[in-house]
Amino acid sequence: MKFDTPATTNPIDRLKVVGKPVDRIDGPFKATGTAHYAYERHDAAPKHAYGYIVGSSIPKGRVVSIDTSRAKRAPGVIAIVTAQNAGKLGKGKFNTAHLLGGPNIEHYHQAVAVVVAETFEQARAAAQLVHVDYARAKGNFDLAASKATAEKPKGGKPDTAVGDFDAAFADAAVKLDATYTTPDQSHAMMEPHATIAAWEGDKLTLWTSNQMVDWSRGDVAITLGIPKENVRLVSPYIGGGFGGKLFVRSDAIMAALGAHAAGRPVAVTLQRPLIFNNTTHRPATIQRIRIGTSKDGRIDAIAHESWSGDLAGGDPETAVSQTRLLYAGANRMTAMRLAVLDLPEGNAMRAPGEAPGMMALEIAIDEIAEKTDIDPVEFRIRNDTQVDPEKPSRPFSQRHFVECMRTGAKQFGWEKRASRPGSVREGRWLKGMGVASAFRNNLVMKSAARVRLERSGRLVVETDMTDIGTGSYTIIGQTAAEMLGLPLDRVDVRLGDSTFPVSAGSGGQWGGNSSAAGVYAACVKLREAIARKLGVDPSKATFDGGQVVADGKRVALERAAADGDIVAEDGMEYGDLAKTHQQSTFGAHFVEVRVDAATGEIRIDRMLAVCAAGRILNPKTARSQVIGAMTMGAGAALMEELVVDKRLGYFVNHDLAGYEVPVHADIPRQEVVFLDETDPMSSPLKAKGVGELGICGVAAAIANAVYNATGVRVRDYPITLDKFIDKLPPV
Repeated sequence: MKFDTPATTNPIDRLKVVGKPVDRIDGPFKATGTAHYAYERHDAAPKHAYGYIVGSSIPKGRVVSIDTSRAKRAPGVIAIVTAQNAGKLGKGKFNTAHLLGGPNIEHYHQAVAVVVAETFEQARAAAQLVHVDYARAKGNFDLAASKATAEKPKGGKPDTAVGDFDAAFADAAVKLDATYTTPDQSHAMMEPHATIAAWEGDKLTLWTSNQMVDWSRGDVAITLGIPKENVRLVSPYIGGGFGGKLFVRSDAIMAALGAHAAGRPVAVTLQRPLIFNNTTHRPATIQRIRIGTSKDGRIDAIAHESWSGDLAGGDPETAVSQTRLLYAGANRMTAMRLAVLDLPEGNAMRAPGEAPGMMALEIAIDEIAEKTDIDPVEFRIRNDTQVDPEKPSRPFSQRHFVECMRTGAKQFGWEKRASRPGSVREGRWLKGMGVASAFRNNLVMKSAARVRLERSGRLVVETDMTDIGTGSYTIIGQTAAEMLGLPLDRVDVRLGDSTFPVSAGSGGQWGGNSSAAGVYAACVKLREAIARKLGVDPSKATFDGGQVVADGKRVALERAAADGDIVAEDGMEYGDLAKTHQQSTFGAHFVEVRVDAATGEIRIDRMLAVCAAGRILNPKTARSQVIGAMTMGAGAALMEELVVDKRLGYFVNHDLAGYEVPVHADIPRQEVVFLDETDPMSSPLKAKGVGELGICGVAAAIANAVYNATGVRVRDYPITLDKFIDKLPPV
């Protein structure tokens, strides 16, 4: 099915199942331990062996030699695989570094060997006996020191320029020129990267934790040099990904190599330090923002420049992306520069681009609002635009940004905010409020599904879409139930298997809307087949209450399948609507904090997010996504930072003891408001993504609240007390 004209009235609009806050249909399986996660597939691969990965202890250089003799003699050891005996390996198109290092080493903790043994403990013990001699090479690990030599990304998004920024900025009545930094950050998901691999002849099955099944199936084939049709990926449940499992990582490849060498299935999980240094992370940024306005706060000039780093051949953190679209301004420019760093690979982490970009932009907007003596909510509203600022002839499909701001301000009690920073005390605490915009582009991707009406009257949905805790099972089930007029408990949803039709996968806030649209397309075809089977005109048939209604007659749905199951398969493809109309999601974040006047301790008291993100397919699962994103935003604001050892080239705090993430006690009452919005330009469901919108701007809202509480402006994340304690007002 091709979606190339705006959606009109269709069965989804009945909203008998879609749009309801139903519980997750996968919840009982997770609560009872019957959900099949990758490392627990003992049913599929019984009596498997265990692999343990040895990571490089240098960040750059060469392997001179590997001595595995002692490890081979260790109890229980079955096989050891290194680059010397693995055979020729390729590199997947979604990987920047090779997933098995040797002789060249590209980053610290790059896998150099996997030890396979009968038990995990035996594999771990033997791995300590593998001796590697390295020739260390000089590496580059410091983004700030590399800023001057950073270059335009090759093949990446170009610089942009509209009007004459330099002249407009020079003539502006009010100016801001400030630099902000964000640190390297880790996904730190609860479930580690894990895989069980099994060969049957020349065919490989991987039970793995992965967000994009078809992408990764292709990369496994490229890496191992085998046909894609010989690879099967199974990933029905994922315990967190946040972008860190978009691509194949070394657990999958090393499990496959280990299983081939051992002649039996092998399970590999990355120990936590290897997750931090072996897999991808959010890259650090240095961002310079310049804004020039008139005296009445109208933006005349805005520029956003960003520097980030990655391995050679990598991509930049696209931190300027939201600045191209969020605020008005006739004269504007954006630029990105990429430094080659020999740190672990930088790549997508929840809301790549907008999340770190808005950490800087939304502080800058508060700073220029203060300079113009305009309330920061009013300043943002005053600089709203209903068209793409870089292409004014191109309107937004929907843009309820101002409504988000005004709704949030009213509900949060913004009128009680003190305009003079550091002026509100409550005992030992300094109190303040902060606001920030939320913005994330809406992306849609081709997605397919297969639906089957069984003789029993049950509907089965199959697609390789994944559920990373976002509620994919539930919204896909709701979509199918709505289309066929069935209660949700008569729908079975099967996900995460590469033998199913290729879906959009989970990532970039595109998964829910796109995968549900693919299910919609398959259900349209199934409805047509059922109507023809019953001898009625498909265009006149309606599906309701488990029955097909046409020409005044009602027939039980299962009658159509009396002679056998009816199967339909289709997908949703997209035309040029995203080119003619800018599709984005919007929101507003409000935060109240208190800061201990003596110690600088920061506590978040209240958080509110107001979101405009198209039709909300399930308010309960959507709210869960947004409050989780707000929690991640709190971590980014106050504690999350991968500390780089700039001599030895690795992340020092590479575990959950040293890399701090928020816990329940850190997070107060959170409220989420979804505006009643549909976007017919997005998909037949008139929905958009929402899972990443919730993190965009949160950290800046917290930073702005800290400033309002203390009068101290911190531009370098995370906002730890050492950066402002000496500047606090006198006790």
